[in-house]
Amino acid sequence: MAIQKIHHVAYRCKDAKETVEWYGKYLDMEFVLAIAENEVPSTKAPDPYMHVFLDAGAGNILAFFELPNSPEMGRDENTPSWVQHIAFQIETMDELLSVKSKLEADDIQVVGPTDHTIFQSIYFFDPNGHRLELAVNTNTPEMDRKLDDVKWDMLNEWAKTKRAPDHAKWMHEKELS
Repeated sequence: MAIQKIHHVAYRCKDAKETVEWYGKYLDMEFVLAIAENEVPSTKAPDPYMHVFLDAGAGNILAFFELPNSPEMGRDENTPSWVQHIAFQIETMDELLSVKSKLEADDIQVVGPTDHTIFQSIYFFDPNGHRLELAVNTNTPEMDRKLDDVKWDMLNEWAKTKRAPDHAKWMHEKELS
């Protein structure tokens, strides 16, 4: 078997209509499909929901469930808020800065741009509390090769020590100079 692509990734939302409108306004995602049921197809549980699907580009679909009969949404309190996020690739820094300005104009807090050497990104939260990232690649073929050459060594060292290996230290050396 070979995975062809991700069919969709689904998250919970507080309000399906607000979510569709927000992603359209700030990230230009087209609303492509809505499915509403009073019963969960897989389990037959009587639990009404609205399932909305948004075009995240290049055949990728981002979906949300609104679950009116479930307890209020929360998050995994044992995981830092910066860990779980959805990262979207965009083409240029001009686009990145334009979206940042649009978000900030509506009082949405934005972190960044953050320079990750191989990409630059901004971070912000959607109205459901999901952390989002927009990233612009700044990598070169040489950077990609260097990282590819050490990926297994880094992973194996991490597995033994649970400390960040120095194999890709070059990515952050410019910050020190």
